[in-house]
Amino acid sequence: MEMSLMELWDHAGTFSRGIIILLLIMSVISLTVAVQKFFRIRKSMKETRKFAPEFARFLQEEQLDQAIAVAEKSKASHVARVLGEALVEIKPLLRDRSTVTIADINSAERAVDRQMLILMAELKRGQAMIATIGSTAPFVGLLGTTMGVVNSFTGMAASGSGGLAAISAGIAEALIATAIGLGVAIPAVWFYNYFLTKIENLQVEMAYTSKELIDFLIKSVGSEFGRSIFTKEFQTQKAGQTPPAKG
Repeated sequence: MEMSLMELWDHAGTFSRGIIILLLIMSVISLTVAVQKFFRIRKSMKETRKFAPEFARFLQEEQLDQAIAVAEKSKASHVARVLGEALVEIKPLLRDRSTVTIADINSAERAVDRQMLILMAELKRGQAMIATIGSTAPFVGLLGTTMGVVNSFTGMAASGSGGLAAISAGIAEALIATAIGLGVAIPAVWFYNYFLTKIENLQVEMAYTSKELIDFLIKSVGSEFGRSIFTKEFQTQKAGQTPPAKG
């Protein structure tokens, strides 16, 4: 005897129906979060590809005001937000580069770190939900299957009839919960691993570009006779710490 999914639903008990509804809700949540994250990351990468050449050109031409303006216009780009924060932090000091100190560059670097933490939290939002659905959906389905098998054998004992024909419908009804659970979990695990890799790549891009910007600032500000003010500061501090010669 063949039974369609609708017939299995009609014969399902209250508990089995509740399990199936719960799995469908989990599937909708997983898909919704995945779609939102996909378009968020896609938009960020697209904006970064547009932003990076302009920003690099302005830096090479030492037009820092234009570089900051481009970063402020590209808020969807993860790289633009990180680099823009670093430049905004020391923008007032760039008018007179000879006044920029190591502490100012360190301040810009801390601004980059803060912005990276915020962005990573935003990019990872929803990851825990997808991971939870991917790991628990099979167990939720298995719970429905277990209770369905229990109900089948209980009904067989109550009716006093046995054999495979008597319990086949109940077993089929029970196993459908496991099938749905696996159908929910497999895409969720795929989504989680895909977004985990993408977010790690974005993190590398942010870290690399921020380090490049800090190096640029260190090398470009306050140079005189081929030596930066940071080198001279270090040498001055080192000379001040030299112990006096023993007589």
